[in-house]
Amino acid sequence: MADGSPRRAPLHPAAWWLWALGLGTAATRTTNPLLLGLLLTVSAYVVTTCRPDTPWSRSYSAFLKLALAVLVIRLVFVVALGSPIPGTRVLVALPEVPLPDWAQGIRLGGAVTAEGLLFAFYDGLKLAALLVCVGAANALASPSRLLKTLPGALYETGVAVVVALTFAPNLIADVHRLRAARRLRGRPDTGLRGLLQVGLPVLEGALERSVALAAAMDARGYGRTADVPAAVRRTTAALTLGGLLGVCAGTYGLLTAVGGAYGLPVLFAGVVAALAGLRLGGRRSPRTRYRPDRWTPRACLTAASGVAVAALLTVAASADPAALHPGVVPLTAPALPLWPAAAVLLGLLPAFLAPEGPLTDPADPAARADPAAPAATEEPS
Repeated sequence: MADGSPRRAPLHPAAWWLWALGLGTAATRTTNPLLLGLLLTVSAYVVTTCRPDTPWSRSYSAFLKLALAVLVIRLVFVVALGSPIPGTRVLVALPEVPLPDWAQGIRLGGAVTAEGLLFAFYDGLKLAALLVCVGAANALASPSRLLKTLPGALYETGVAVVVALTFAPNLIADVHRLRAARRLRGRPDTGLRGLLQVGLPVLEGALERSVALAAAMDARGYGRTADVPAAVRRTTAALTLGGLLGVCAGTYGLLTAVGGAYGLPVLFAGVVAALAGLRLGGRRSPRTRYRPDRWTPRACLTAASGVAVAALLTVAASADPAALHPGVVPLTAPALPLWPAAAVLLGLLPAFLAPEGPLTDPADPAARADPAAPAATEEPS
């Protein structure tokens, strides 16, 4: 900063994703609107406090709008199609459309009860909180830095995504530039004719950039692979496939009530096996990273706070399911369980982690250009 005040170093992007996924996992363990509202407040406060001034940091508002739309759609479906929750307090009686016998169990219209609407609100709010947590990760973590941290086994995927993220803004800029040029010349820029006359130059420019990028990547040795023994390749495939299957089974167990006992151990074993497979798979892609992101103590604490929230809410859902899943029949006001609420507040830790001190000399022009950049070091992938 120009005034010489300390600037907080950027955290490892994976730390933000672990923190956000931890909050999202906690949101899936409860339908209590007070806890879900507290999770939304925690994520919003951390995003407001910690997000950088970058283009991707503005995506949080888009996720908020998407979450609101999901909640409204969930309520509209209940009003139009009914709810499986029986209710006695009828708010409005809509005309019911008669359906044939093969559509048993489905209705259009009919009575809209307060219990059904409240159940739909709880259920929709849970999904909305999950979307907002994902939006928080998108707003806090740099996508390019996150892709740079991918293991060597996902090297080709990371390159493809980076190229796509680089070319998409260029395509949009080309479209705006060509449409502005056509308007200045008095030519149409809308409709099918305008789209064709703008689209062809855009595609031509994208093709030229693609060929130039492919030539530059080939000249720099992209796509090189090392010789790996067949036994290592088979072990890598077995570990990666088995790990992904374990992650899927463990995640399913965590998201269902009957799988709570085996979900976490299976998920942990799957993650360990997948990471081992990715580590072995990275041997076929010899490369180095320029300015690698480091796992600093602040990054570890940030990730640990999200994991702690998820773990504590999972335990609370098993120990006191009635408090985390309030009933709607009969209609009662939900109560705020104290220790699960305190566990959610652990997610505020990233907002209060103190900066480590001045990172660079403010008088240095290079420091003013990127005062939070990590040291220029290289490490093998």
